[in-house]
Amino acid sequence: MSANLDLVRSIYADWERGDFSATEWADPEIEFVMIDGPFPGKWQGLTGMAEAWREMLNAWEAYRVETPTYRTLDDERVLVLSRQTGHGKTSGLDLGRMQTENATVFHVSEGKVVRLVVYWDGDRALADLGLEK
Repeated sequence: MSANLDLVRSIYADWERGDFSATEWADPEIEFVMIDGPFPGKWQGLTGMAEAWREMLNAWEAYRVETPTYRTLDDERVLVLSRQTGHGKTSGLDLGRMQTENATVFHVSEGKVVRLVVYWDGDRALADLGLEK
């Protein structure tokens, strides 16, 4: 389990710096899901995930994730609760002022993330997973 947690921590180390370009951690057939937020949907494979991230990231200036909290759920899933910062390019919305925690669930198999599920509403993720804060 610690190998999965180490993998997820390494991904977030890049994301905290605003670097979302690395994909070596992802299985080529990764399932990428955004449950809620401004860009909900489901994509398959590295190309699909890249297109979805690009669309989402292009809507924001200086988008970052901060203060991640990691929870190992089982042998293959790691939950990360974090905050988002950045400003909407069109709306000017300040994500940091929203004071909401988002959540990401990483499903890891054989050292690769095979499914990545993003929740803009961390409480919804906890409810879906049957967890408490």
